[in-house]
Amino acid sequence: MSLSEFISQKQRAMGRLILAGVVLVSLPLSGCTVRPLYSTDSTGTLRSEVSALQQIIIKPADTRPELEVRNHLIFLLNGGAGMPAEAPYSLELSVTSRTANAALVQLIADPTENEGQPTAGVVHMKSNYVLTDVRTGDTIGKGQRSVAANFDQPRQEFAIARAERNAQDRAARELAELLRLALAQDMERIATTN
Repeated sequence: MSLSEFISQKQRAMGRLILAGVVLVSLPLSGCTVRPLYSTDSTGTLRSEVSALQQIIIKPADTRPELEVRNHLIFLLNGGAGMPAEAPYSLELSVTSRTANAALVQLIADPTENEGQPTAGVVHMKSNYVLTDVRTGDTIGKGQRSVAANFDQPRQEFAIARAERNAQDRAARELAELLRLALAQDMERIATTN
């Protein structure tokens, strides 16, 4: 047997081994089904999970960050139509926001100024949510989501306040999107158990 015949036999054997490995790995995954949460069915109508999201009423907010998250979430759940007057599901949100300094000035051109002034900040926003069935009072889903939004801290006091407010607004929008996804997953889980 020549060297080239020996190598080609080894390559065919290796190819068969790789193919067998791929088949063995894919067998456990063949029972899994993956489909988008926000897809449409064959007739072009929204799936039931998306329409179920439109049947959630969100309790009033107490703080500004909570109000921002609530408003964005209402828009995301209902496509800008506002909340329904009566709904079979109720969502209670608790949102907290805190700001921290993220970086300090390393070198300042003018040594008479204070060194160590913060030049960047970060807004940490966290939300706990509880989704309940209004008719039965059962908890359908609950969880916690958190985000962070960075911002620059220039030397002007008003500019710092405005940058922090903009970071809070960005964090609220992102947190609302995460909550929408979590609620869609909760509603999907309920739809598959019923």
